[in-house]
Amino acid sequence: MELRLGRRTFAPRDLAVMAIVNRTPDSFFDRGATYGLGAALDRVDAVVAEGAAIVDVGGVKAGPGDEVDAAEEIRRVASFVATVRDRHPDVVISVDTWRAEVGEAACAEGADLLNDVWEGWDPRLAEVAAKHGAGLVCTHAGHARPRTRPHRVAYDDVVRDVVDTCEGLAAKALAAGVRRDGIVVDPGHDFGKSSRHSLEVTRRLPELVATGWPVLVALSNKDFVGETLDLPVGERLEGTLAATAVSAWLGARLFRAHQVAETVRVLRMVSAIRGDTDVAVARRGLA
Repeated sequence: MELRLGRRTFAPRDLAVMAIVNRTPDSFFDRGATYGLGAALDRVDAVVAEGAAIVDVGGVKAGPGDEVDAAEEIRRVASFVATVRDRHPDVVISVDTWRAEVGEAACAEGADLLNDVWEGWDPRLAEVAAKHGAGLVCTHAGHARPRTRPHRVAYDDVVRDVVDTCEGLAAKALAAGVRRDGIVVDPGHDFGKSSRHSLEVTRRLPELVATGWPVLVALSNKDFVGETLDLPVGERLEGTLAATAVSAWLGARLFRAHQVAETVRVLRMVSAIRGDTDVAVARRGLA
């Protein structure tokens, strides 16, 4: 199905990059590099220039850390969304939050998508998306509390759990009034999963794609890449891009990424190999 977010419509074969913009002082990858307003705006300008169709603004680190209440999360996110909206009218603005009050403040300032990575922990978030005509990401998080890490988590069939959970969340979103063409599902790599679970979810991604909902994958520099290659966070780009290419080939449509330019190039290559796009220039064999 087509996906409509903000002013953008994404066709079923389109591949789009969601750039990560952290308004946090303790993010696992950039270590607070875009916590300041100026640095965060520079980051948005840069990733839009590099080809990101979506910017995903987060005000709370996903993992354990210092307590950040809703008021502080709103302070970090809402006015920033308004500034980005004025600066880049056509970019899709996503806000990474599980809290309805944060979603309300962000949508009031122009957010187009609410990226709920914690499996509908606050069911009112879907109602906020419906109220504002925003999209909603429905993510499998292993049924865990927000900002917790998995501990000896086990599944009879992790992919069956992912599919059932995402379909259930999407159905609840529809019932709450979220637009059908604004719902996205995310298998939640590393969330409530071991690295072996995340690898299995990746290779069996067609089972989630078969639900018909547009699939977002958030693979960038995650622990399943690091544990597969035994590499620290700063050395996981090649593994991330390999997982990105495989996921695109298997049917994912949106890709949450730190390194945007590299991800855009990989997706363009996948698209060309699939026959969905042509070469950018044609010289070879013509002279």
